[in-house]
Amino acid sequence: MEGLRIVMSGMWLQDSGSLSSGNSRLLEWFVGMVAIAMIVQAVAVVVMAVGAAKASKKGLEIAEELRSKMGPILDTTQGMIHDSAPKVKIITENLVETSHVVRSKAAEFDATASELNARTRAQAARVDGMVTSVLNTTADVSETLQRAVKVPVREFAGLVNGFKAGVDVLVGRAKEFGRGKASQERDL
Repeated sequence: MEGLRIVMSGMWLQDSGSLSSGNSRLLEWFVGMVAIAMIVQAVAVVVMAVGAAKASKKGLEIAEELRSKMGPILDTTQGMIHDSAPKVKIITENLVETSHVVRSKAAEFDATASELNARTRAQAARVDGMVTSVLNTTADVSETLQRAVKVPVREFAGLVNGFKAGVDVLVGRAKEFGRGKASQERDL
């Protein structure tokens, strides 16, 4: 508003000959439009201020309502946390103790399993030695039996061959002997 007064007073103080009457009318219209625009802006600012005040008041009411409803919940939660803290501490201590027991039992189980494994290996080696010994003994017995059977069979076969050769020789001489007398008698 103050700007409008300054412009209007500035227009009155001017010489009438400096502006034509058409230009001065245009200037008055322009100044009027500026004044109306400034009034509209002022009204808009006032409306926005009133709206902001209402929104602020509504926001404070919501915050107060939220605080009044959340207060007991927060108090209850805080009480529960305060009451459960020692219980949680006991539970964690029990878990630590349980983990130590589980570790010791696992170590015992590992030792037992290792001992059982060692015993099993020893037994397996013992059984392997026994089986190897039995197989070696069986092979030796088989070889001895083969020798015991082969040598007499060979000797018997040799005797039979020798007897056969002797018989063949005797039979051959007997044939020659019989042929020899007959051929001598013929020759005679």
